[in-house]
Amino acid sequence: VRSSVFPRTCSQIMNLLGSEKEWHLAYCPERIVQGYAVQELEKLPQIVAGFSDYAIEKASELFNKIASKTIKTTMGEAELVKLFSNSWRYIQFAIANQFYMIAHDYGEDYDRIRDIMTDGYDRARGLPSAGFAAGPCLLKDTMQLSAFYDNRFLLGQAAMNVNEGLPNFIVNNLKKEHGLDQKTVGILGMAFKADVDDIRDSLSYKIGKILRFEGAKVLYSDEFAENSNFITKEKLIELSDIIIIGAPHSAYRGLIIRNDVTVIDLWGII
Repeated sequence: VRSSVFPRTCSQIMNLLGSEKEWHLAYCPERIVQGYAVQELEKLPQIVAGFSDYAIEKASELFNKIASKTIKTTMGEAELVKLFSNSWRYIQFAIANQFYMIAHDYGEDYDRIRDIMTDGYDRARGLPSAGFAAGPCLLKDTMQLSAFYDNRFLLGQAAMNVNEGLPNFIVNNLKKEHGLDQKTVGILGMAFKADVDDIRDSLSYKIGKILRFEGAKVLYSDEFAENSNFITKEKLIELSDIIIIGAPHSAYRGLIIRNDVTVIDLWGII
């Protein structure tokens, strides 16, 4: 088993399989970043857990051919390592996004504050930039962990409120500062992260839905994902009054945008 699973799922699988045959189940959680699968399969230590010595031995043999290192753990450790890893990342992004909101409401630039915080101060170097924390893994695994812990994972729930609330925050501020009725808003990047074509749970679609509700005409463009409703980035830039960077694709670096266009670029890619 490689997927993220609710704790004790592997035990439940073994119970369902029954004892009439001898089953050997290993759990080796996949921890690669989308877009870097081949490199990270070789580079990252592979976690190996199993319900029998034979399962652990065979799984270790497989991953020792690929990875630089294997780490043998208990089943509970392996299941929680995956959920803890994704929840940790999700919470990190939420902290950055909450700081961004606070700075914006206080009239200050979060990126400038972050640069000052991390300049020669190693203890703050892990602070991410603000950005849309989305996709098929981080939120799902944070909520799995919360459900497993009887909804007492308060940090995870707060992180969800912050990250999922960022589109509303951005649209509400655009509405206050510029008005949205009859405005044309372009969203550059519909994938959930940079330089991939995966649109699953992308917050760009949530932003678009909120913008349309507020009366804006919304245009969409992406460098990798395909959709008959998407237009080129050049056409989107030409037609838009406001542009939101939904995913920081590398193709957007150095784009020239008219001075009269408002740009929301959380990642600072333009």
